Amino acid sequence: MDQQQAAEAVIETITAMAQTGVPLMLRVLPDADLRFWDHYPDNDARDRQTRSRWYYHVHAPGDRDAHEHGHFHLFLHRTQLDDPAAFTRAPDLGEDAPAHVTHIAGLAVNHAGIPVSWFATNRWVTDEFLYPAPVMAAHLDRYNVDDTAEDPLVNRLLTAMVALYREELAEMLASRDAALAELVAAEGASASEAGHAVLARIPIDLDAKIESLGL
Repeated sequence: MDQQQAAEAVIETITAMAQTGVPLMLRVLPDADLRFWDHYPDNDARDRQTRSRWYYHVHAPGDRDAHEHGHFHLFLHRTQLDDPAAFTRAPDLGEDAPAHVTHIAGLAVNHAGIPVSWFATNRWVTDEFLYPAPVMAAHLDRYNVDDTAEDPLVNRLLTAMVALYREELAEMLASRDAALAELVAAEGASASEAGHAVLARIPIDLDAKIESLGL
């Protein structure tokens, strides 16, 4: 999917959600009994073909920006990488870890369900296999969650958002690596395993992004 196709998919999915009156996050969350911090869906949304995945969750009030409702976490599976062994840091359980994933980014949405920012996290936040930014940038085009069991509009939007923002995501992941290197130099290797949850963030202006492509 190229940028123009991605932009068109974003427009189509957001328009379809607006027409039905069901915003992005309400297509994921239960009608009642929302539990802060839990993954929605439970055990994550996993693409049956690619093994890419996502989940949504909501932080408790006071632990998130007032304008943010919640955020998606987006992952590639290690089997999608040309060299799955090229990680720089791994979960404590290593190859016995329950989830063999690497985190692309978090995607924050506002209370209307519109994406407002991307952010990159420290390794421990999602207990990922951490790969260098150039490795991640080279594989972003493999992120595809069109074939999970969840709402197809949500799936399609997330696939398209990664395709639309590939360049910005690559730059953000490079900023993540630089920030983590500074922390490790100052505090030691343990800096990747506690604290310092968000290492890089970029705002999203969908209207400006789509206009820049002439749509």
